[in-house]
Amino acid sequence: MVVSSSVLTKNNSKLRIVIADDHALVRGGMSLLIDIASPQAEVLQANSMEQVKGFLSEAESIDLILLDLMMPGMQGESDIKAISGSRPEIPIIIVSVKEDINSIRSSLAAGAMGYIPKTSSPDVTVSAIQLVLAGGVYVPPHVLQLGASLLGVKEENVEVKNTYGLTGRQIEVLNLVVSGKSNQSIGTVLGLTTGTIKMHVSAIFKKLGVGSRTEAAMKYSELKDKS
Repeated sequence: MVVSSSVLTKNNSKLRIVIADDHALVRGGMSLLIDIASPQAEVLQANSMEQVKGFLSEAESIDLILLDLMMPGMQGESDIKAISGSRPEIPIIIVSVKEDINSIRSSLAAGAMGYIPKTSSPDVTVSAIQLVLAGGVYVPPHVLQLGASLLGVKEENVEVKNTYGLTGRQIEVLNLVVSGKSNQSIGTVLGLTTGTIKMHVSAIFKKLGVGSRTEAAMKYSELKDKS
């Protein structure tokens, strides 16, 4: 997929995004991706937690922090909690080589609004960033399918959830449906056509045994409440 320009927005204003990673190649790649998706965005690059803290104290406004878990000075959960506690208006997305459920769960519990594995494709990365900027929470599809506790579902209920047979993409669409987004808005977030979203929604309704968005939201809520 070719990432289209002006995909990343927040309240129709110019974005200021901090990319924090100790590998210059990763920072450069993320910066290029953001530039393609939103040419007007301002990117601030940091190679350590010390530099991140410097930006937080010096920059007038920051709209998003893309944060590596293993760069110099990074203290994992404690630093995520410190940032989200002192600057709750700034969403944090963890971008990491770690893809295990425990790392993702602990990061989200500490206050991160998203978790993007570094193996993610460019279109998935942009979609995840847009979802978080819109106020949502991005969780990798493989965790939504396997990490039931992240959704507030007991481990013994995983089989109940999996019997619906939802794919990773369908789970992404369902999350956005439940958040109240239209098919067109979902398509924009995920980089898909409205027609494709309609097909996903139809398949989701069939698998869940529901006939409307409201019923789908109720079914989703039932899964989360089984804790």
